[in-house]
Amino acid sequence: MKRWIWEQENYPNFTYDMNKLANLIEKISLEQGYLIAMNDVLPKDIIIQKKLEALESEAISTSAIEGEVLNKDSVKAAIKRKLGMEDVDYRKIDESTDYLIEVLIDANTNYENDLTIERLFAWHNALFPRGFSGFREIKVASLRGEETMEIVSGHAGKEKVFYVAPPRSILEEHINDFITWFNKTEASLLKACISHLWFVIIHPFDDGNGRITRAITDLVLSKIEKSKISKLYSMSSIINKNRNDYYKALERTTGYIKKQDNHLDITIWCEWFLETLYSALLDTKKKLRFIIDKTKFWDKYKDNNLNARQTKVLNKILDIGIEDFIGGLSKKKYMKIADTTSSTASRDINELIDIGCLEQIEGTVGRNTNYKINIPSI
Repeated sequence: MKRWIWEQENYPNFTYDMNKLANLIEKISLEQGYLIAMNDVLPKDIIIQKKLEALESEAISTSAIEGEVLNKDSVKAAIKRKLGMEDVDYRKIDESTDYLIEVLIDANTNYENDLTIERLFAWHNALFPRGFSGFREIKVASLRGEETMEIVSGHAGKEKVFYVAPPRSILEEHINDFITWFNKTEASLLKACISHLWFVIIHPFDDGNGRITRAITDLVLSKIEKSKISKLYSMSSIINKNRNDYYKALERTTGYIKKQDNHLDITIWCEWFLETLYSALLDTKKKLRFIIDKTKFWDKYKDNNLNARQTKVLNKILDIGIEDFIGGLSKKKYMKIADTTSSTASRDINELIDIGCLEQIEGTVGRNTNYKINIPSI
């Protein structure tokens, strides 16, 4: 029985149901447009900071998906060094982390360059500069050997094979077909979907296939968005939070665990991919909204001579996000954040209401009175 997707007669002529994908693609395109607009509107220092945060999150998350935990300080130091920033603590830079940042920056900035086998080998060498994955020696900067490449899960003796990749005998043909298709196909969201899946299907390396797959995905998305340094969001961070859904989508697409007429139909995968990308975009939009709200707020109230306690409390709420500051601001919360007494908290809150910074939440009274920040409409 031909169990795996690459064994099917018409592989790799993937099919998908656009009726199920069109709405998602439209929503994603709108959110990409929003981020591109924010890139032009928000102060450059804020945009650069957010891109650096996204790059940091991408590095940590793409490694975490593979079970590798990176040191956050090492990632920050490596990013600063690669971008020529000051205040770099060179003692914290780890060689493998440093090279991973190089791979991600390459994918996010050099997206006009063709994808070649040499470029893939360079990325692979950067991930494993010493030729080892943990304690295991692996083939670096070359295709994997003759051993069967299986994706397994479970305890020893009770392993379950989720996927078997194409054998070494046809590996070069498969990777060359992928590279040819990639370089001649215009950047699009569907190309991003297919690129991610197709490279995972091939699984050309001993290790690091997932990280390189996500770098290839970044090549496509970065070209669509014309990113510099890094995109404003990290798709890997969303994948890492929902790894079970990721593996389920792969299992239902690369093998087949249910009867279906067309084993080359990748609609399930595309839906998962697009929904994950959409979540990443919305998450970043929400964070940028916090910045916009905070900027508008202080533009209006910066000259009101607020005291240090009031400023601290207001910034705390603005940084968390008004919608995420559950329950609103109570006197008790004010006392805790400002580290002050009940009478001082009452006086501070009343002053903020008089100025217009705060307003009482309708329906709350007495000890249960809560307040919300009043964000200017313009």
